[in-house]
Amino acid sequence: MASGISPKYFVESRITDGGGFVGLNYYQALLLLLLLMAALADLKTDRIPNGFVALGVCTGVAGNLLYDSDIRRLVTSMLLAFLLLYPLFKIGAIGAGDVKVMMMVGSFTGTRELIGILIGAFLIGAVCALIKLVAEHNGRERLEYFLSYMADVVRTRQWKLYGEHMIQDYENYRRNKIHFTVPILFSAALCVGGVI
Repeated sequence: MASGISPKYFVESRITDGGGFVGLNYYQALLLLLLLMAALADLKTDRIPNGFVALGVCTGVAGNLLYDSDIRRLVTSMLLAFLLLYPLFKIGAIGAGDVKVMMMVGSFTGTRELIGILIGAFLIGAVCALIKLVAEHNGRERLEYFLSYMADVVRTRQWKLYGEHMIQDYENYRRNKIHFTVPILFSAALCVGGVI
């Protein structure tokens, strides 16, 4: 069985004895399927439906409570996802859907796996951003904007929405956007595979 996301109840229960999908237990396969669907929705519409995220969270919570009944682990993992990502949401670095999707991941995993997936997602996202900068030849422009943004934050001592002027030009905004659900999906797959 693959290492990574393998809560105690799925390792020890009969659900994984002889069961699973392409080397994954059912719980891992379900999480990856939910993340794939979230990434596809994000890529197509720039949104992740709240009902879909709620369904994913309920599934993760039900699995945790049905087999493990350790509510503290569940709450800690989901709360940690929120606390770590909310400041990035407030400045516009990531979307609300990204925060909710990571909370959904937290409903499936413990804090250790969640942090591993989050670190992996940021690293994969950074590589995607670098590739995009090189492909579009706008690295200097983006760096100048970032430095100007940081200087303004230091000068005014107030955080403001990052990329606010780009949101008005939706096509430019969409072109420069990294859909963070995609790095989350790849990072979770690496975690399930035991790489992270």
